[in-house]
Amino acid sequence: MKGLLSCCLFLFLSFCGWSQDALKTENVILITFDGLRWQELYGGADAELIGDKEFVKDPEDLRQEFWKDNKKQRRETLMPFFWNTLAQKGQLYGNRDAGNKVNCSNKHWFSYPGYSEILCGFSDDERIDSNNKFNNPNTTVLEFINNQPHFKGSVAAFGSWDVFPFIINEERSGIPVNAGFEPSTGSGITDKEQFLNTLQEQIPSPWPTVRLDAFTHHYALEFIKRNHPNVVYIAYGETDDFAHEGHYDAYLRSAHQTDAFIAEIWQYIQADPGYRDKTTLIITTDHGRGTVPKESWRHHGSKISGTDQIWVAVIGPDTPALGMITSEQQLYQNQVAATLAKFLGLEYVNRQSVGAPIESAF
Repeated sequence: MKGLLSCCLFLFLSFCGWSQDALKTENVILITFDGLRWQELYGGADAELIGDKEFVKDPEDLRQEFWKDNKKQRRETLMPFFWNTLAQKGQLYGNRDAGNKVNCSNKHWFSYPGYSEILCGFSDDERIDSNNKFNNPNTTVLEFINNQPHFKGSVAAFGSWDVFPFIINEERSGIPVNAGFEPSTGSGITDKEQFLNTLQEQIPSPWPTVRLDAFTHHYALEFIKRNHPNVVYIAYGETDDFAHEGHYDAYLRSAHQTDAFIAEIWQYIQADPGYRDKTTLIITTDHGRGTVPKESWRHHGSKISGTDQIWVAVIGPDTPALGMITSEQQLYQNQVAATLAKFLGLEYVNRQSVGAPIESAF
């Protein structure tokens, strides 16, 4: 009888997805780089752009910072956390030179459609077709997770672009979204958050709808330290805006700084007992950028070839340390949402079919 009961219990637990092989991840931090090309991630500074005075104020100075003759050294110089830590302990997808491909499945190839696809797990080309401030009619994976009893009230988002409260539909979802030029609010904010509030008012941004990423980063990190949420989305934005303005030097320096921001987040979670060895980072981008002709690196959208080409990186306790994936493979932006949910032991469902989890990340 005991044997029969044990067998039944084993089958029940297996059916429910509970086993000795249960995932270790209890928290996920999703991070996006707005419009960072896979070419810079995998190749470092672009040889044609770094010396072009049309796009670089001081080419020699920029070469001193980021140029190496060897591609491996160039990418390590530009993004040391990605290549000295993440590539050693996690996985990177989307190096098309190795035949590994990640693409948008939406047909627009710009920000709101890209972020909606990342967060919802599917494209909605008819309704999500602009960057205008309108509430996303679709439920995001963040809202889905926030509606689960175990995670209720433990999901938050931070973004540099002031459209994120609409993409996430803060009004409907109830997820706190600090984006654009919003200050930190509520009871219990730290002295550092109060200081950030003051600085944000005093330091002008170059753009009317996007704040400097340093504010987004430190607001997010202080919130994480203070509240220990299970799921956080952080959306850095400078790379895209500097690119649109044609400032390749600022684009590279912002990418380098954002790499350092992500390193700081990783160092914090590895030092905090509540997060250490229980937290997965998923990092990706909303769209790519042009390459040919050369000046098309500034832009993206369906009329510019290749701007649907993106990348994904994952690091955490459940992800095998395979580094840069060089096998031929086709992944899509719509797979990020289900991958995020799966790390938390959830099967993500929405009003329509969503992209499957990236199984090799587990």
